[in-house]
Amino acid sequence: MIIIDNILVSDDVIEKKFVCDLDKCKGGCCEEGDAGAPLSDDELKTITEVFDKVKPYLTGDSVKEIGNKGKYVYHEEFGWVTPTIGSDQGICVYGIRDRNGIIKCAFEQAYNDGVIGWKKPVSCHLYPVTVKKGKPGEYDKVNYEPREILCSPACVLGNKLGIPAYKFVRDALIRKFGKEFYHALDVAAKLRQASEENEKIRNSL
Repeated sequence: MIIIDNILVSDDVIEKKFVCDLDKCKGGCCEEGDAGAPLSDDELKTITEVFDKVKPYLTGDSVKEIGNKGKYVYHEEFGWVTPTIGSDQGICVYGIRDRNGIIKCAFEQAYNDGVIGWKKPVSCHLYPVTVKKGKPGEYDKVNYEPREILCSPACVLGNKLGIPAYKFVRDALIRKFGKEFYHALDVAAKLRQASEENEKIRNSL
């Protein structure tokens, strides 16, 4: 584990390799899960503010579901989350399939088009890294939690390219915790790697 301020980071975050392979997973994390994307209180306000600009990107089914459920819903286990179509395991209402069957985020599409200045919920931006807020006096916990089958192509591609999960989600980690946190994590990861490489050299002598 790595401790930075009041944040406890799992070793897997810096050791496991991961790069999304959308051609193979088809953005399934926007559909496969126990609920919609977790949202912070600040993000509830942001979604309300940008919704009218994002609405043209949504499908008719999504607009109808949002009309029935609202722009966000409260889940007993996960707190505020994005609504899903049908059951809790349905596709996120803000997910849109392109002609290749890849699910993309309506918020991110609007952001890329310069329509809004907010990329998407930070929980989505961070994936496969998750953040669990600690109780008062406890650490916030940052873990690596890819889906075993769905994310296996991303693990293969990450290993092929040699990119650890924390580097893959660099921008999201900075967005969530700030540049100083990411720099400290990066230094810790490089020191850990150097130590392991030195240990291998010593063992080979």
